[in-house]
Amino acid sequence: MIAIVDYNMGNLASVKNAFAKLGKDTVVESDPDKFKNYDKIILPGVGAYADAMEHLKERDMVEALQEYAKSGNYMFGICLGMQLLFESSEEFGKNDGLGLIKGRVKAFDTSKFSESLKVPHMGWNRMFTKEHPLFDGLDENHYLYFVHSFHAVCEDEKDSIGKTNYGYEFDSCVACDNVFGIQPHPEKSHKNGLKILENFINL
Repeated sequence: MIAIVDYNMGNLASVKNAFAKLGKDTVVESDPDKFKNYDKIILPGVGAYADAMEHLKERDMVEALQEYAKSGNYMFGICLGMQLLFESSEEFGKNDGLGLIKGRVKAFDTSKFSESLKVPHMGWNRMFTKEHPLFDGLDENHYLYFVHSFHAVCEDEKDSIGKTNYGYEFDSCVACDNVFGIQPHPEKSHKNGLKILENFINL
């Protein structure tokens, strides 16, 4: 069974509906004591990093998620949920994250942008991927849907399994042992996004 973590910061309905299209039941879970009962966990997220971490702390979910990751079961962060997997973010000052992936989250460096590029990075963009089970069966020239103003920077290059170019290249999909994260929204990315979620189901 797969749990979608409810900490009042995620687009839960669209994620749940995406799994339903794949014929997979999920449970929206707000009780951290029950995380250990699930085979896999989805950590969604929309909004500001500091607010998200505060919500996780208020609900006693930080340690529960860290312990879940140590158990070896699979965890998948989506959009802000991916960013929370990292050690810290510079959004509205330095904020500590879950520390499950070494690295940080930073604002786009707009000094490297052409005049046509704006923040947030919003819309369809290509992800250049390494070979990984999450990407099995994707179209060769797959595009995914992004909405974000900050991006992750992996400390260890081996943790980056997908990269995207928006003004410059950034890490858009990560994997460290049993912990995964993706910056775009697979639940909003049609066929290729659903394929990524299907691959996560089948891990």
